[in-house]
Amino acid sequence: MTGAKDAEATTGANDRIGRRVWALFGPHRLALTGILTAVLVSSGLGIITPFLTQATFDKALFPPGGRVDMELLVWLVAGMIAIPVVSALIGVWQTWQTTLLGNRVMADLRGRLFEHLQRMDLSFFTATRTGAIQSRLANDVGGVQTVLTETATSILGNVVTVVAALIAMLLLSWQLTLIAVALVPVFVLLQVRVGRIRRRIAGRTQESLSDMTAITEEALSVSGVLLAKVFNRQADEVRRYREENANQVGLQVRQAMTGQTFFAVVQTFLGVTPALVYLVTGLLIGAGSGLSAGTVVAFTTLQTRLLFPTVNLLRVSLDVQTSLALFGRIFSYLDLTPRIVDTPAATVLDPAAVRGAVTLDDVWFSYPLADRDDPAAPGTPVRPWALRGVSAELAPGTLTAIVGPSGSGKTTMSYLVPRLYDVDRGAVRLDGHDVRDLTQDSLRAAVGMVTQDTHLLHATIAANLRYAKPDATDAEVEAAARAANIHDRIASFPDGYDTIVGERGYRLSGGEQQRLAIARVLLKDPPVLILDEATSALDTASERLVQQALETATQARTTIAIAHRLSTILGADQILAVENGEIVERGTHAELLAKRGLYARLYTEQFADGKVEARCRNGVLFRDGHELVESHRDPHRAAS
Repeated sequence: MTGAKDAEATTGANDRIGRRVWALFGPHRLALTGILTAVLVSSGLGIITPFLTQATFDKALFPPGGRVDMELLVWLVAGMIAIPVVSALIGVWQTWQTTLLGNRVMADLRGRLFEHLQRMDLSFFTATRTGAIQSRLANDVGGVQTVLTETATSILGNVVTVVAALIAMLLLSWQLTLIAVALVPVFVLLQVRVGRIRRRIAGRTQESLSDMTAITEEALSVSGVLLAKVFNRQADEVRRYREENANQVGLQVRQAMTGQTFFAVVQTFLGVTPALVYLVTGLLIGAGSGLSAGTVVAFTTLQTRLLFPTVNLLRVSLDVQTSLALFGRIFSYLDLTPRIVDTPAATVLDPAAVRGAVTLDDVWFSYPLADRDDPAAPGTPVRPWALRGVSAELAPGTLTAIVGPSGSGKTTMSYLVPRLYDVDRGAVRLDGHDVRDLTQDSLRAAVGMVTQDTHLLHATIAANLRYAKPDATDAEVEAAARAANIHDRIASFPDGYDTIVGERGYRLSGGEQQRLAIARVLLKDPPVLILDEATSALDTASERLVQQALETATQARTTIAIAHRLSTILGADQILAVENGEIVERGTHAELLAKRGLYARLYTEQFADGKVEARCRNGVLFRDGHELVESHRDPHRAAS
C-alpha cells in the first residue's frame, strides 16, 4: 500500500509540474501553434510514403495485367521524391523555430527565477549558499534546455507518427500488426518504473552539482584563495573538490546507465520483429490470406515508422522524468514566499519631503532559523531575541551612535530601518510612517548604508559610483568623490575613473574601498545614513581620511553610526549603549562617561590611559573625551 501511495503521490507531483512547464509556453502560443502544425504535416507526409511504395509494387511495377504502368510509376516516384524534400524543408524551419522558442522560454524562466530571487529577503541569502543559488540558475535551468527546445516537438512528432503508422498497419494487416506491437505495452510499464529511478538519481546529481558549484565559489573567490594560501589549505580544498567531483562522476554514470538494459531488451525485440513478421507473412500467404508483395513491403516500411518512434518515445520519456526533477528544483525556488513584501495600500514616500525622523518603538526581533518558523507554533521565532523592547528617537539631522559588545544587536537595529528584516513586535517608523506601510523602493531610496564589508563590482570606478545613481553626470560623480576624499587618488591612476577595481575591489586598499563606498552613498544623497563599522578595519592614516569623508557625509542628514572605535563617535548627539539586545544607556559622550556604566567601561578598555583626539561633524574638538575647542558649529544643527 505504501508503494502504491508513493507512486500516486509521484504521479500527482509530476502532473502538477507538467502543467506548470506547459504554462511556460503560454506567452508564445502563436509560435507554438506554427511548430505543432509543422510537426503534424511532416509526420503525416511520412506516412504517405509506404502507401506510395505499395502502389508502386502492386499497380505500377506488377499490375494485374502484367505490364508496367510507366505513367503511374513516374507520378508515384515523383511523389516519393517530393515528400522527403518537402519534409526536409519543413524540418529545417521547424528546428529553427523550435530552437528559438525553447531558448526564449528558457530565457523567460531564468529571468523569472533571477527576478524572484532579487525579491527574496536577506534571511534567505544568509541561510543559503551562494553556490547553490548559482547552480539553480545555471545547472538546473541549463539541464532542462533539451526538454524546452526539442522534447515537446519530439514527443508530438513521434506520437503522431506512431498513431498514424499503427492505423495504416491495421489497414494493411491486423494480424501482422499484433505481432509488431505485442510487447510494446509491457515496455511502457517497465519504462515508467525506470523513469522513477532515473528521476531520483537526477535529483541527487543536481544536488551534487550544487555542492560542486558552492565549493568552486567559496574556494576560488579572492577571499577563498587568500584564506587557503594563508592557512596552507590548498591541498585540502583540492581534495574536497576531487571527492565531490568523484561523487558527481558516479552519479552521472548511474544516470546514464539507468535503463540501458531495458533499452537493450527493447532493441533486441525490435531487431527480431521483422523476422517474425516475415515468418507470419509466409504462414498467412500459405493459408491463402492474399497478402501482396506491395502490402508486405509497405508494412515493413511502416513497421520501421512505428518501432523507431516508439523507442524514441521511451527514451524521451526518461529524459522528461529527469527534467521533472530539475523543474521541481526550479519551481521550489519560484514557490518561495519573500518575508518582506509591500502591503496592497503601501505609501510611496516623496523623496523631497523626507525629514529623516527615525523612531524605534518597543522593538522585539529574532532572526528566523534557516528561513523558517517553528512548525509547531507558526509565527513564533525559534531563536532567542536579538532585540528586546528597544525604543529610541532619532531627530532629523542628528548623529546617533550605537555601541556595545559584539553580538549585542547593534547591526540588527540598523537593518530594521531600511526594512531588511521586519520586527516581530513593536514598530520602526520614518517620519511617523511605520516602515511596513511604505513601499520598499521609496523607503530604501531614503536610506543609505556604508558597511564594513564594502561590496564593489568588478567594474570601473565610475560604474561603481553610478550604481547609486545611474544617470549621474561626470561632474556629480567627481563632486561625490571629492567630498569623500578619494578624487585625488582616483586621478593618480592611469585610467582615472575608468580604472577597473577588480573582484570585490581587491585592487584597492581598504581605505580606498571605504571612501569609494562613501562617495557612492553621497551620490545617492539619502536623508538617512547608516554607517556600520565603516572604519573599524582601517589603519590610522586611512581612518583619518575616511573619518573626514564621513564628516561630510553626515552633514544635514540623520545618521546612525555603529562603531567599535569610539574615537569616531565622541561628538554624537546621542549614544545608545546596547547589551544583550537592549539599550542599557543613552546620552552624550560626557553624560555616559559620568554614569560609569557600560559605555565608560568600553571607553576605558579601548583607550586605557592614552590620549585620544577626535573631531565630530559640527567642528567640536575632543581630547581624551573632553571638549576643547568649539568652532564652526552649524547653527541649524544646533537648533535641531
